[in-house]
Amino acid sequence: MQIAPQDDKPTKALTSRAIETMKPTSKELADSGENRGLRVTCGAKGIKTFIYRYRSPLTNKLVQISIGHYPTVSLAEARLKCAELKLMRANGRCPATEQRERKAEEQKVQQDLQNQPNAFTVKDVVELYLTQHIEDRKVNGKMISGVRKPKGQSETRRTLYGDAVKVLGDMPAVNITRKDITNMVMTIIERGAKVQAGNVLRELSAAYEYAIGLEKLPDTFANPALLAKAGLRQAKVKLTSERGKRVLSEVELKKLLQWLPGSAYSTTQKNVLRFTLWTGCRTGEVCAAEWKDIDLDKKTWHLRDTKTGVERHVQLSTQAVEFLKMLKLTTGDYLFPSLKGKKPLQQKQLTEQAWRLRTDGRMLDIEPWTPHDLRRTVRTGLSRLGCPNEVAEAILGHSRSGIEGTYDLHKYERECSHWLQVWADHLNALV
Repeated sequence: MQIAPQDDKPTKALTSRAIETMKPTSKELADSGENRGLRVTCGAKGIKTFIYRYRSPLTNKLVQISIGHYPTVSLAEARLKCAELKLMRANGRCPATEQRERKAEEQKVQQDLQNQPNAFTVKDVVELYLTQHIEDRKVNGKMISGVRKPKGQSETRRTLYGDAVKVLGDMPAVNITRKDITNMVMTIIERGAKVQAGNVLRELSAAYEYAIGLEKLPDTFANPALLAKAGLRQAKVKLTSERGKRVLSEVELKKLLQWLPGSAYSTTQKNVLRFTLWTGCRTGEVCAAEWKDIDLDKKTWHLRDTKTGVERHVQLSTQAVEFLKMLKLTTGDYLFPSLKGKKPLQQKQLTEQAWRLRTDGRMLDIEPWTPHDLRRTVRTGLSRLGCPNEVAEAILGHSRSGIEGTYDLHKYERECSHWLQVWADHLNALV
């Protein structure tokens, strides 16, 4: 790249067209008139940069300061910035010198933060985000609602503590790099939890943005989660699940039912999978089930918190009721409590255990499947047995749309009870 001498006095004003046609071998371009001093260079990789070149009022030496890259910074914006810098110079200030001093001060602040014995850690970032933004909180005796509903609040806390805090929590927040977060995300993906990986990355990025916004981190600090997200996108790493199509065949379902009792799943995990097969409910709903919502006499489960936001009563087959009568003798408030406490089993533990079993070669020898595939298998199996479509959809708790959803308000509870019993008897017949 050739640099035009400072004494050159361009007669033509800069144009966007001239900048766009610049190549790495092009001479730098200079603006004219009141914008004199504004120049554009084109680097070896074709990156075009606006600079303001001038004589420092402090040293009388030729210096320059970068304004930004084209086209992120437009020609009009560069001219405005150049005018601001010229005004600083006219007032006896040197923009380049002040920029260097500012950067040095910011680096010193960041270094001081890193050297503090009680540095602001990733766990502190997460707690700030959760307690001051996501969750309900009491301020001066008044309850302030968080930005998410109670279920979303607990899910966000679980998501961040289950992976981000567990892996990075004790590290100073300013020391975390894009590589640290990328490695954490890839570890989650490798255990077969793409969606969870995406959720962790999204929430950690939001937590960092919140801390930066409250000036808990230096102004120049770049959000490492955002950088990791950009890198993963560039590498075409998918953080979302593909639309599920996996359905267990009758033969595979029979093998699963025969294999499950002696499998390496924990007793509680096995019970969740069994109950999912009997009811067709989402595994997250099953994991969170509470005894206060179970009526063994009426053979129903009052499902209050659903994905559609509509409460419903899940009908229970005779097999499911007999199973629950035995289960009630050994559990507390929840049907499927975690081994580590009184809280319910976390849904992600099912996915993680499936990944471990496959890694160790202890998984059932059929095509890979997920716990959610069991719900799809129930729906498909009901159709195979002749269950009417509207009843099968009611069993799964799917909301109806359009005219049908507006005018047909029948809940099909009696029909659901009949067909879930047919389905449970069919499962028994398989084994």
